[in-house]
Amino acid sequence: MAAVDLEAELAFLGEAHRGTMPEPRREEIEAALAAGRPAPLTSAELTWAGRIAWRNHSRCIGRLHWRSLVVRDCRTLSSPDDMAESLREHLRLVQEGDSVRSILTVFAPPTTRGGPAPRIWNPQLCGYAGYRQADGSILGDPANERLTAFACRLGWRPPRQPGAFDLLPWILSGPDGSPQLVPLPSEAVRQVRLRHPRLPWFEDLGLRWYAVPIISGMRFRAAGTDFTAAPFNGWYMGTEIGARNLADPHRYHQLPRIATRLALDTTDPRSLWKDRALLELNEAVLHSYAAEGVKLVDHHTASDEFMRFLDREKELGREVSARWDWIVPPISGAATAVFHTALQEFPCTPDFHGQPSPFTTPTMPETCPR
Repeated sequence: MAAVDLEAELAFLGEAHRGTMPEPRREEIEAALAAGRPAPLTSAELTWAGRIAWRNHSRCIGRLHWRSLVVRDCRTLSSPDDMAESLREHLRLVQEGDSVRSILTVFAPPTTRGGPAPRIWNPQLCGYAGYRQADGSILGDPANERLTAFACRLGWRPPRQPGAFDLLPWILSGPDGSPQLVPLPSEAVRQVRLRHPRLPWFEDLGLRWYAVPIISGMRFRAAGTDFTAAPFNGWYMGTEIGARNLADPHRYHQLPRIATRLALDTTDPRSLWKDRALLELNEAVLHSYAAEGVKLVDHHTASDEFMRFLDREKELGREVSARWDWIVPPISGAATAVFHTALQEFPCTPDFHGQPSPFTTPTMPETCPR
């Protein structure tokens, strides 16, 4: 078991205690960590940990708003049934009204460092199924093909006529690691049907996306403790949907369809057919979310906000860890200020980290049974 760098792990508590943490409090936390137990953070300390983790996360362009994060302390919950009820509440809270609230829900950590802990097997709370077809193609989201197959293995049955945008159920496990299937009714998730302000035929493509990205597959590390089930959300930047999820060849791959409807020459890359189709797709995303009253930021505004975040952090004497290839938007990069800004990534704590997917098994079926 790796040693914990107490000085680094507990530095954030200075902010939680306004610069002066009582020595008995520090000793209490250090004693728990030395014994291999999770840090006994108060709810207020946990809130600061979550907000600073957002501030530290090198891959996020939206960190200007880190202080607005609401942290739900659900560390007493570890069973799939209790977690499911709390997740439904998280989903309800973030979808209320026109404004998307940034929320982090923290479930029970392992009782001993590195021990078994609850998990959410879905990488996001909302996600679309991916069904492998007889010809090898994928109907739906290829990113979720293996998760879809595993859900079927647990007993989930897709709609009688599977589609490209079928919401997946949740797969949750408690400390025993046993996966439990939790149905997710489609009406529980707010979705946006995409249309275009100038192209009436665009709606006929049948494209949609869910309103809020709730990341659920990462671990939240704070005070030397890994919280393996800690879903969190901000709001979408339009290009995440329009330039990646729906456009990437290994995802929904919609650019050729849109280019065909635009009567573009797809045989010659110099016609810039991909660029033109990409622009129309992203305009449709921005237009549709605005028409539905769902909060979403365009990539130019997000870039300007990130530059303001950098300036504020510099004024406060804090360095910012950032990955240039994640911060620069996937379209019109050179037209944004972040493209021309030198950025450096370095380890921070608290933070959010990737963790191995729990559903990968050698006996997983190759297809989802009908």
